[in-house]
Amino acid sequence: MKTFERYFVALNKWALVLLLGAMAVIVFANVTLRYLTNYSITWSEEVARYLMIWMTFIGAGLALRTGGHVAISNFQEMLGKYGQRAVRILILLLLLAFFSLMIWMGLDYMERARFQLTPATRISFRYIYAAMPIGFSLLIVHLLLVARSFVMENRFVDIETDTPSAALAESGDTHIAANRD
Repeated sequence: MKTFERYFVALNKWALVLLLGAMAVIVFANVTLRYLTNYSITWSEEVARYLMIWMTFIGAGLALRTGGHVAISNFQEMLGKYGQRAVRILILLLLLAFFSLMIWMGLDYMERARFQLTPATRISFRYIYAAMPIGFSLLIVHLLLVARSFVMENRFVDIETDTPSAALAESGDTHIAANRD
């Protein structure tokens, strides 16, 4: 399972790097051409926007892994050990339900927009809106991969080294490790 997780996270990271790289090259080329030749690439802003949409949905899972999304933990911290676990299980189930609902709604949205074309590139909006169900599917996989450590120990995984964030507590940064929920 750890091998799958390692490859899954690496693939997810590389997808983000490629999308960001493509977006940077397109925007840089457009700015350079506009400045040097007074000519602009007509499709560059549109493609950069759609790449950013894809980056947002694909990157959300990596942010979830590290506890990077906004969370309010005051209520949970007032409870005892088992109460905290119960709240985290409830959070996990609510997230799974929400992500599943968003996959279904994303697929529905893709179906409804299949005949609409983007203005500059003339591709179907279905491909743009596919980011939603794909991104939320990735969120479910990431959530399931960190679910046990989240529920049992209220910890997340550090993306850079693929070690638990408990390493932060060992390094003396206990306020950071404690607030990563």
